[in-house]
Parts: sequence; structure tokens; C-alpha cells
Amino acid sequence: MSVEVEAARPDRTPAIVWLGFLAMCVGMFMAILDVQVVATSLPTIQSALEIDPDQMSWIQTAYLIAEVIAIPLTGLLMRLLTMRWLFVAAITLFVIASAGCAASGSFGTLVAWRVLQGFSGGTLIPSVFSAVFILFPNKRQALATTIAGVLAVLAPTIGPIVGGWLTETYSWHWLFLINILPGIASAVLAARFLPRQAADPSELRHLDAVSLVLMATALTSLELSLKEAPTSGWASAYVLSLLAVCLVSGSAFIGRTLRRRRPIVDLGNFADRNFLVGSVLSFVLGIGLFGSVYLMPVFLAFVRGHGALEIGMTMLVTGIAQLITAPVAVALEKRMDARLLSAVGFAMFAIGVGMSAFQDPRSDYDAMFWPQVVRGVAIMFCLLPPTRLALGTLPADRIPDASGLFNLMRNLGGAIGIALIDTIIYTRSEPLGQGLWARLQAGDIGAAAFVGAPLQAISGHNGSFDADTTALLDPLIQAAAIVQAINEAWMVVAILTGCALLCVPFARRPAPG
Repeated sequence: MSVEVEAARPDRTPAIVWLGFLAMCVGMFMAILDVQVVATSLPTIQSALEIDPDQMSWIQTAYLIAEVIAIPLTGLLMRLLTMRWLFVAAITLFVIASAGCAASGSFGTLVAWRVLQGFSGGTLIPSVFSAVFILFPNKRQALATTIAGVLAVLAPTIGPIVGGWLTETYSWHWLFLINILPGIASAVLAARFLPRQAADPSELRHLDAVSLVLMATALTSLELSLKEAPTSGWASAYVLSLLAVCLVSGSAFIGRTLRRRRPIVDLGNFADRNFLVGSVLSFVLGIGLFGSVYLMPVFLAFVRGHGALEIGMTMLVTGIAQLITAPVAVALEKRMDARLLSAVGFAMFAIGVGMSAFQDPRSDYDAMFWPQVVRGVAIMFCLLPPTRLALGTLPADRIPDASGLFNLMRNLGGAIGIALIDTIIYTRSEPLGQGLWARLQAGDIGAAAFVGAPLQAISGHNGSFDADTTALLDPLIQAAAIVQAINEAWMVVAILTGCALLCVPFARRPAPG
């Protein structure tokens, strides 16, 4: 296999190789964008298809479960089909599933297509990051990683504005129809310009079906438990049962996989110290990146009352800062120690997240501007150097499996981070609200200013309020309590992001880009 992969390093003109790679990046971008544009318009889809409110989240959950199962299988599928034909098959299936989603007339049909869409989309991200280290020589890898990284984190940033605009201007069907033309174009270009490699059909004969079932069971039960835990409670019988299934099936999968000569996923990559450190950083980035992209719409929608289009315009700051920083990140990544750049990136990202932990109910675009700028500048340094740490020193034949695991860690970090955030918001809002009531009843002017209550009604007050004042204060306190819970979630995410710095010194210095 190593000879075949090395053969993929092109002898032809660089322009041809870049064209094939850019086609892959477009497909990846559409797959990531799809998740966010659909998330912003779930209420519209629910109303159009008359879906029960408690079932609405399955439109996203079905996609995410299929995606998280597909990601670690990328290495196996790449060996079986080759990088070129895996991408062409995946993006073609993604286009077909997108058309199926747009044509769906019922909840069941839509969820079925979303499963197919998620599975095909799940292979696109690790395929692209594998291509960086397979297609390009060392000196070009930083630029290729930047292009892929910018698109990977830009998609969720502009997702709300794209989803809001499409839904308000046209209809929810266009959330899926926008994938079709770019998907077809990227499939055609990839089929034409990506290098040809020899497939390995023996992979199918050696497929370990038991390990596949165990892995799918572990990842599915983990995703479901993380989805339900914030509302049902982490100690509920349902959640504990799912976590037990995850633990048992995951342990069985790891034990069986480590004994196989040709495993479906090469967990031996974690024995490489740099890959392990890079994967930990990827996991923590998932918490911070997915968490920040999740917390901002929650605040802007439920506290400020903004629509999807307004939310997207506010969040565009992060994407712009990221694009401006990208050339600087590439230049530094070529010259400096990836460990130092990773440390700087995660320190800045933790600071940017922590800056958002001091919002009040009146915070809006201006208050969110500089935290977004700091996070946007930091993102590229949290993505480029850790990717080189994880994948840059591995042999070419191990990169596809390693890329799948590396990207899986980021997705799992995001899933766990969002579950943690939801738990904080659900469990802390009520006691924080009670605390605000107590402070206002004691005449606390600081609490009144934070809540936005009339200072003359609070100053010098002691004891319960009359019915009219209570009716006036109640919605203000509810909103303020949610803001305080969101602020606590921001701070927890900032602390976890900062903890990434602890593992950076354990990595060996890789060669500069």
C-alpha cells in the first residue's frame, strides 16, 4: 500500500494536482455547510412537514450519527476504492441524498435521506486532509492545509447567514438543492484530475464485520447519550444504559481491533506520540470551535431575539478574521515550531472564548466583535500546526486511517462540548434566577443594572415585590439567568480549551512546513 500511495504524489503539473484538490475542498465545504444551514432552519422544516416538536432534532441527529460512523472508516474505504474514487463516490452519493432530502414529503423519508447524506459527507473531511499529505510535497502542505482548514471552519461560520437567507428568500428545499451543482462539478473535476491509484479489493475479503458493528454501536450510543443527557439527566436510566452500551461495545471493539492483522481502523496510530498529542488538540478544538459556534446563536436567538439572517451577519466577524489571518498562519507555519504555534493558538482561542463570558442581556454585535476577532485569528493556529503534529510525521500508508481518527476526535469533542453546554444552561438557569431574585429583593443595585431593572424600584428595597413589580421583573430575570448560565458555559469552554496547553510539551518537534 505504501508504494501505491507514494505513487499518488504527482509527476504531472502542479496546477492539475491543485485543481483536483480544490475540487475535493469544495465537496468538503458543502458537506460541512449543510449541517449548519439545516440547523438554522429546523423550525421551518418542522412546520412544512408537520413534524412533532420532540422529533425535530432527529433531522440533525440522524446526519451526525451517520457522519461519525463514516469518519473513522475513511482509511478502509480509501484503501478499497483509492482516494480518487472514494471521493467521487462519496460526493456523488451526497448529491443524490441532497436531492432526496429536498424532494422529501414526510419526516421518515427526510431522516432516511439524511442518514445517507451524513454517511457520504462523513468521509469527505478526512479524505481532504489525507490528500494534503499524500498529494503534496512537504513545502506545499502548509498551503494545502490552510485552504482545507479555512473552508472547514468557514462553513459553520457563514452557515447561519446562508441558511437564513435561503429560507427567507426561497424555501427550505434550497437548503439541500444548493449542494447539487457544486457537488456535481467537484465530482467531475476530481474524477478528471486526481491521480489514479491501484485499488486493493482484498480489503473487502478481510473486512471484519464484527468490529464494524461494535464500532457503529459504540459511536451511535455515545451520540444518543450526549443528545439526551442535558434534558433527561446524566443519571437517568436511559442515558446510563446508552453509556453502558457505549463502554461495553467500545471496549470490545478496541480489544478486537488491536488483535487484528488488518483492522478496519488502525488504532495503532495512537502509539505515535505526535499523533496522540495532535488528536488531543483536535478533540479540545472541537469543544471550543463547536461550542462557540453553538453558544452565539443560542444567545442571539433566545436573549436578543434575532433571526437566522441577523445571527449570520453577527457571526461573520469570525470568518473574516480567520481569512485575513490565514496567509500569516501559513508563513509562520513554514518557519516556526508547530508546538509553539499550537500553544499560542490555543492560548489565544481560550482568551477569545473567555472574553465572551462577561455578557449581559443587552450585549450584541459590538460586545461580540473583539472576542470573535481573537477567536478568528487563533483558529488557524489551532488547526494548521496540530494537523502537522498529528499527520506530518506518519508514513504515507498510515495517513488515511490517521486522518479519519484525527477528524473523529474533533467531532467527538464538539458533541461532548455541546452536551456539556446544554447541561450547564438547563441546570444552572433556574438557581441563577433565584439568586438574582434574592439580590434584587435585598436592593442590590449591581444586580438591577445587570438585569436591566428600573434602579428606582430596586434602590433601598428590602423584601418581596408587589404583583406589578414582580410581573415587570420576571421576564427580565429569566433572560438574565439564561445569560449568566451562558456566561458560565463560555468560561467552562475557555478553561477546557486552555487545558490543551498541558499536552503540547509532550510532542516531538516535527519538520517545518
